[in-house]
Amino acid sequence: MAADGLDEIDYGILYLLQQNARATTPVDMAEQLPVTDTTIRNRIERLEKDGVIEGYVPIIDYEKAGFPIRLQFSCTAATEDRHEVAERALELPRIVKVDEMLSARENIQALAVANDTEEVNEVTARLDDLPLTIERERLLRKTRSLPFDYFAGDAIGEK
Repeated sequence: MAADGLDEIDYGILYLLQQNARATTPVDMAEQLPVTDTTIRNRIERLEKDGVIEGYVPIIDYEKAGFPIRLQFSCTAATEDRHEVAERALELPRIVKVDEMLSARENIQALAVANDTEEVNEVTARLDDLPLTIERERLLRKTRSLPFDYFAGDAIGEK
């Protein structure tokens, strides 16, 4: 096992879940990993219990869902308040993601979705009410992501 308590099978499971958790069953994973689907179910349960897997969320194309404006806010909060401010920002309407950065400036990144400029102004005003400074606002065109390939591991022969 790795120093963090995860082994190659765990990494293989994480990689396969990142590819498509909704459509990949433990039986499908067992075809690619050298363990049974029961072992995979047990491993997934443990990874969830241990907080390695925090949840499962769909990847949404907000534009196709009727929210053509995606706005990325870079904000600065006092470093000692950063965690609390990030949590409060995530509770705001139309904020769909908040990243907490380990930096003195621009340490809160918030993603908002909106239909029009009036909704953008509302989100901006609500963020501005928090104990932070909005440093910049940027329109987001497209987000791309892929599974972290380290998780592929030797277990499925892709490392």
